[in-house]
Amino acid sequence: MSSLPTPTPNDPSPHERPLSALPARGARIAAFCSIVFGGIAGGLIGYALVDLQCSGACDVPKGIGVFSGATVTAAGMGVVAVLVLRALGEWKELQDNQ
Repeated sequence: MSSLPTPTPNDPSPHERPLSALPARGARIAAFCSIVFGGIAGGLIGYALVDLQCSGACDVPKGIGVFSGATVTAAGMGVVAVLVLRALGEWKELQDNQ
């Protein structure tokens, strides 16, 4: 026997979407990919900056450059992604109200 609830007359129709503050799935995936791509690019830039300035055994400084570059740029892209997702949510809310 199925344990699924039966719809009552007060339930919203299946065509109405429930209110949610979550942005669309595609927007969240794009934001995640941009953060990852930004972190990779920042790591490469950090590595290149240390590689240009260091001579000899530079494994630890190169690792620090990769880590710090990736961390800073991923955090920056995270801030930008959150702002963009919020703007999309507000834009969608304004369109729904009209």
